[in-house]
Amino acid sequence: MPSQQTIDTIKSTVPVLEVHGQSITSVFYNNLFKDHPELLNIFNHANQRQGRQSAALAGAVYAAAAHIDHLEDIIPAVKQIGQKHRALQIKPEHYPIVGQYLLGAIKEVLGDAATPEILEAWKEAYGVIADAFISVEAEMYREAEAAPGGWSGFRPFVVERRVKESEVITSFYLKPQDGEPIASYLPGQYITVRVQPEGQPYTQIRHYSLSAAPGGSSYRISVRREDAAPGKPAGVVSNYLHEHAQEGTVLEISAPAGTFTLDQTQDIPVVLISGGVGLTPMVSMLETLLKEQPARKVTYVHAAINGSHHAMKEHIAELEGAHPQMSSYLCYETPLEGDSCHKTGYIDAAWLQQIVDPSADFYFCGPVPFMRTVYSALKELGIPAERIHYEFFGPAGQLD
Repeated sequence: MPSQQTIDTIKSTVPVLEVHGQSITSVFYNNLFKDHPELLNIFNHANQRQGRQSAALAGAVYAAAAHIDHLEDIIPAVKQIGQKHRALQIKPEHYPIVGQYLLGAIKEVLGDAATPEILEAWKEAYGVIADAFISVEAEMYREAEAAPGGWSGFRPFVVERRVKESEVITSFYLKPQDGEPIASYLPGQYITVRVQPEGQPYTQIRHYSLSAAPGGSSYRISVRREDAAPGKPAGVVSNYLHEHAQEGTVLEISAPAGTFTLDQTQDIPVVLISGGVGLTPMVSMLETLLKEQPARKVTYVHAAINGSHHAMKEHIAELEGAHPQMSSYLCYETPLEGDSCHKTGYIDAAWLQQIVDPSADFYFCGPVPFMRTVYSALKELGIPAERIHYEFFGPAGQLD
């Protein structure tokens, strides 16, 4: 624990961080990458451009300051971030660099308000927080390597086959190039893909949820092609995979990671809700439930723009037909002629109340606006927080 003087000083900065947190983290990243461009081989450039990474870091710094006297309260967040750090191969030697530039950004943004006392307190506090991350991540590295079929770093995998699931989503089946076994995973976890597309000066790393139940000899990821839109460039990695990752292509993969996982210790009903490509962890959970907990009732609700954007429709229908404990529902935003769905428009509390069991465990994933809508609907229905589980694709954000 930091000293009491440091705790008092850090907590006094919480209101300042609430106002200036994202300015500080934006300056931090700008200065960090200017002096250490090699770190651009690790960070997601799209999240940097959209400000999502700086917003997520600002939230983490704010939470650390607010809980500096009870750091155990943020251990779940530390573990979630630590899983991503392990997947990205963040190492202990990176932390002093981050600390140096974070302190520099605090000084640059706050100016004279960042007194020597405040800077010294943040230096001490950062050391404590960094040590917590390093310790947690060291154990994660050991577990990933020691697991049956596990490995350290990035391992070459071959695209065994690819399947077009919709107009915008394609599944890739990945087998290890060395022919050795692969690590199992928990439904809901992801693997991390590292590529360097032609013309790109830095490697590009992305997390992709595993979209099948564990237990096979290969991994399946289902990737949405991110096309350019006003104010948003095309996704570098998703387009690379769609255009260039053919059968036989070799991709570098780090071992499965993630804390958004299905709780299989329960036997209460489960409701899985997905929007767009958010179906990937949901399908993994669904297949696992049907295979390993056949007595557990499960309801799967999926939202898509229309039928042409709806991935794995036939697969889900086949599962529902073969498993009487499963029911599924579709919501299309703007159906095409010939599309069949249960609801048009958006998911809302009134519709969910008609189709789901309120005593269930709820899991959901999808684009941020979709997640906010679902979260609001579940709260409106009175679902308690301990039975609401979700994960953001990319940096963490806020739903309320």
